[in-house]
Amino acid sequence: METPTVETAKKLGLLPEEFDKINEILGRTPNFTELSIYSVMWSEHCSYKNSIVWLKKLPKESPRMLAKAGEENAGLVDIGDGLACCFKIESHNHPSAIEPYQGAATGVGGINRDIFTMGARPIAQLNSLRFGNLQLDKTRWLMRGVVKGIGDYGNAFGVPTVGGELHFDDCYNNNPLVNAFSAGIVEVGKVAKAISKGVGNPVFIVGSATGKDGIHGATFASEDISEKSTAKLPAVQVGDPFQEKLLLEATLEIINSGAVVGIQDMGAAGIICSTSEMSAKGEHGMEVWLDKVPTRQPNMKPFEILLSESQERMLIVVEKGKEEVIRKIFDKWDLNCEQIGVVTDTQRLHFYQNGELVADVPAETLVLGGGAPVYHREYKEPSYYAAYKKFDITTIKDCKKDLYFPDWDKVREVAKFLLAHPNICSRRWVYEQYDSMVGTANTSTNQPSDAAVVNVRGTDKHIVISVDCNSRYVKADPEIGTQIAVSEAARNVVCSGGEPVAITNNLNFGNPYNTEVYWQFVHAILGMKKACEAFGTPVTGGNVSFYNQSTPKNTPTSVEQAVNPTPTIGMLGLLEGIDKKMTLDFKAAGDMIYMIGVHRNDINCSEYLYSYHGVKQSPVPSFDLDEEVKLQRVLLEAIQTGLITSAHDVSDGGLFTTLAESAMPRKMGFDIHFDEGTILKHFRIDALLFGESQSRVVVSVKPEKSQQFSDFLRTHNQLFDYLGTVTADGNFVINGNIITSASEISGVYEESLGKVMG
Repeated sequence: METPTVETAKKLGLLPEEFDKINEILGRTPNFTELSIYSVMWSEHCSYKNSIVWLKKLPKESPRMLAKAGEENAGLVDIGDGLACCFKIESHNHPSAIEPYQGAATGVGGINRDIFTMGARPIAQLNSLRFGNLQLDKTRWLMRGVVKGIGDYGNAFGVPTVGGELHFDDCYNNNPLVNAFSAGIVEVGKVAKAISKGVGNPVFIVGSATGKDGIHGATFASEDISEKSTAKLPAVQVGDPFQEKLLLEATLEIINSGAVVGIQDMGAAGIICSTSEMSAKGEHGMEVWLDKVPTRQPNMKPFEILLSESQERMLIVVEKGKEEVIRKIFDKWDLNCEQIGVVTDTQRLHFYQNGELVADVPAETLVLGGGAPVYHREYKEPSYYAAYKKFDITTIKDCKKDLYFPDWDKVREVAKFLLAHPNICSRRWVYEQYDSMVGTANTSTNQPSDAAVVNVRGTDKHIVISVDCNSRYVKADPEIGTQIAVSEAARNVVCSGGEPVAITNNLNFGNPYNTEVYWQFVHAILGMKKACEAFGTPVTGGNVSFYNQSTPKNTPTSVEQAVNPTPTIGMLGLLEGIDKKMTLDFKAAGDMIYMIGVHRNDINCSEYLYSYHGVKQSPVPSFDLDEEVKLQRVLLEAIQTGLITSAHDVSDGGLFTTLAESAMPRKMGFDIHFDEGTILKHFRIDALLFGESQSRVVVSVKPEKSQQFSDFLRTHNQLFDYLGTVTADGNFVINGNIITSASEISGVYEESLGKVMG
């Protein structure tokens, strides 16, 4: 094979200056295998070269933290009584854009391997999905494939999918976002490490055989989607959930055997990633024999074996003399288990095939924090940002006949429009394809709550988990919008009775070389930092997914070609005792309905403004971080002291949607009243009912506890408003006017998505 040139490097996704640096590191021109190694390890997906300088600013400390971000395959948080929760979220956006079924399925498989590689048994999965216009055939094709891929893999693997989020916007027409979250439980002190050490210790590859699927998958994930992307279908991995289930059980068994020195799953960049990261962390080297790797196709080239992202594989460093221990375990589970190398003291990776040295690279130079490049990108405020701030609420006709009296026919029209909208209506079509109860005690499936509540077996502990982000808010103001994303994730945990503990994140953005896209990224990080510090929820790790945009041929990248900036937040909370769990549904007629928080004349960025009125440019909704933190602390105390019977946060669709969602599960109704001399005199009815100003929660309270509840809020100087009562007739009544009813709207709310999907 000819000696690689800078043109070869550019075709592999490397910059000319990066090619020069590789020559400098090696002291010679790399061969093609070595250049391929650097191309994947220095890709954005593996090296975080364009994001790490900002990620380092995120808070990572708390008394519960057992592993800092980047130290292990996933975050690790102490939940007490000798147990830890291991959790993480990652994207599989690019593969899902061209092969949605396998793209989504292997995303589920990969995130679960991150969890059980650390010795934790996965107990819950969530997902955060973004698609384009639901009227497009392509969107429906993508969505069907993604949902089926998640369902088929997760159901067969045997870990419940307990929640998630789904959002539609034209900006995702060509670039769907598929973010997968998993959480598992492990005993403190029994966590497996992704490390290689001990000269002479054998190195094993276990699990499935290695094929040509997924080669250069990491590089593919580090470039814009274009007309040529479908030609890169081989970069999409193929998953087998049944193999993964066997691998899960075998992996946990070998970790418990005491024979394992270090272990890492093979995700992005396959063997080269696992060997380099484990070696660099342990400050050792490896000698690896590629001809010993079990392969699916004959005559695979060295770079193909090294870069393959075939699924359901692990790399294990075993204590010398205990080889037979793990061989017997993997033989029992009918999985490949082959020694492919040994640990050395060279701090270099020497790869051989049939006795010939095919690559020789220093391990440290391949990894984050080692020799991988780190860039300080320029950024500038996008021109659209100022345009968003020019929105004038008075240009939108209010749902009123005159100063005091609403046009109730218009209110009815908007209410029904929102409850049927794809961004608000029931996700039944999606979640009925998922098994939410397999293998665990998911306590939130049949009792609706703002976050998923999952029991930790053998204890009275529950993890409370939520994934959240309103990308429309983030585009309007990345810093405030990301603060809202963190806040809503925490608010959902609190509304379910949990105490927020820590977050993981999936940062989905466009091309980082576009200065306006990078501005969105930088300010999102600043907003996340501020919010996480305010809530005391450190960042345990996560994933950066750049290049989520479509760039037509011979066209420079533009912020308008990118998806909305979507920093998805995965929040972990802890609930001690099921008696403290809170649900969102109204419980009984006569219960009193309150809104904790304050009304505002604000329809900014709301679904009402964006979809009903078609106004795409407006500022972020009203938000004050200090106000939010205070509200959540007061609300959690109210739940823990038994003052309320339901809690549901006001978010997409505004107050009316929140009330309707609380009423529909038990087919209850509500009768609320806004005072005409005060509330309706000073507030627009559309802002009251459909605005999405933040830091508001609707709760219901038993009549006999209403005075105690009111006194409690006043003692804490927490603003609130009494709205009305829960009714048994199922009617949704405002100021004596029936807007709709549970029986009338439930069918529309539950079936809208299914009717579109067919």
